Amino acid sequence: MADDPHRDEPPHTGTPHATAPSDRRRDVRKNDVRETDVQKQVRHAIDQLVDSGAERGVQVAVFRHGELVVDAVAGVADPATGRAVTSGTPFHNYSIGKGATATVAHVLAERGLLSYDTPVAELWPEFGAHGKGGVTVRHVLTHAAGVPGIPQDTTPEDLCDWDRMCAALAGAELWWEPGTRVGYHAYTFGYLVGEIVRRVTGKPVSQVLREEVTAPLGVADELWFGVPVAEHARLAPLEDAEGGAELTAAMPEDLPMFRAGPLSLFPTAALGNRTDVLAADIPAGAKTSARAIARMYAALLGEVDGVRLITPERLREVTSEAASGVDAVFGNPSAWGLGYALGRPGCAGPEAVTAFGMGGAGGSYAYGDTATGIAFALTKNRLTQDFDAVGRVSELVNAALA
Repeated sequence: MADDPHRDEPPHTGTPHATAPSDRRRDVRKNDVRETDVQKQVRHAIDQLVDSGAERGVQVAVFRHGELVVDAVAGVADPATGRAVTSGTPFHNYSIGKGATATVAHVLAERGLLSYDTPVAELWPEFGAHGKGGVTVRHVLTHAAGVPGIPQDTTPEDLCDWDRMCAALAGAELWWEPGTRVGYHAYTFGYLVGEIVRRVTGKPVSQVLREEVTAPLGVADELWFGVPVAEHARLAPLEDAEGGAELTAAMPEDLPMFRAGPLSLFPTAALGNRTDVLAADIPAGAKTSARAIARMYAALLGEVDGVRLITPERLREVTSEAASGVDAVFGNPSAWGLGYALGRPGCAGPEAVTAFGMGGAGGSYAYGDTATGIAFALTKNRLTQDFDAVGRVSELVNAALA
């Protein structure tokens, strides 16, 4: 199936902060961006990335104060067929999807269906085993829950088995007292938040994402946790950049990150291109176009075509620093809002602290910025070991718009 930019979306029946026009099937997939200077600059930058061989296929989307101001693509989605990247091509972006998972939780909190300080075991009693009764929803969202690891014998097939993974987490022991440390919950974040969502709604997290976030925003066919198999031909297959395996192999074997899961489940093209992994709900990551995930961040910041996902008061709460410190799993300095990393690649100055978002293994990134009103996303199919492309393009955008 080729990308169809005019595919219709079913109407959605409402969210408390959605004041969209009566026709919810507005086609947001048409590229209506004017050929502004910033659009030209971004297109030139990503064309250079592709022409140099640094990247294979790239999308960039930018909203400012709810308006799409950049929608640029470059390169090839699938080298095997020559299929070009379009604005509607979904990419498997790994942890960029944690931002969508957190957003689902905040929309439910907005409705009064969950509270950040509720113990997880009150919603999911089995999770309280082995002293985890004190873990709260807030701890989970800030990567402070103390449950960052999955069993070392976990297989790709296990990742696709929701009940098996949740049972493993319910039976897990704490790495630290909840709230006393932060450590990236690479896989477990998605299952933890997703099961909390399922317990309070009775629905899979993917269904809630669609009903409460992507359908109101008109991007339900561009942002998923699990992609229907019928849509897989639209995806951009991943490829590994040279040197990734060697870099991992050179790391000390006693790093805590290697305790958090088997090496076979570290993000690679082979894992990310598996049919079962693409189809499964693994909400530590997502499959999305740049314009879909950027649109979500724009609707967190403010109104987009009549839809606002959360109130300004909640936006301030979820984007304020809630936990920080040296990451107990990966060893890097970290600062977290409620489910979003604070800061943006390529910018270490004080202006960066108003940005909130998530990066994905391989170098994709999406964020919103409460100071500038910018929502930004860069997605790509070559899995690099850095965020150089994001830093370069993001700085260009901020210089032009901020």
